Amino acid sequence: MAEPQHHDEPTKHEEHIVSPKIYLAIGTTLLVFTAITVGASLIDLPGDLNAVVALAIACFKMTLVVLFFMHVKYSSKLTKLTVAAGFLTFVVLITMTMTDYISRAWGRW
Repeated sequence: MAEPQHHDEPTKHEEHIVSPKIYLAIGTTLLVFTAITVGASLIDLPGDLNAVVALAIACFKMTLVVLFFMHVKYSSKLTKLTVAAGFLTFVVLITMTMTDYISRAWGRW
């Protein structure tokens, strides 16, 4: 006997099959942006701009992986909320770590 469907359940969502063409396009995009990251590392940008460019490219690639390879784009709102909460927790922890790091009196002891 089939299970009764509960349409009000937040974790339920329709199955979505991603085309292999999309996987190839995303994989190709990731490879291209990896090459761009390598190319950007060979250019000497002023100040700390190299790190900013590398992190911006890494964030873009991370977004593609989370959305498509982890199927968050096609998931329920609860899954999207969980991913957002994890990302927010990561940002808070990095912010606290960097605040501690830059507030130290390096070389003064």
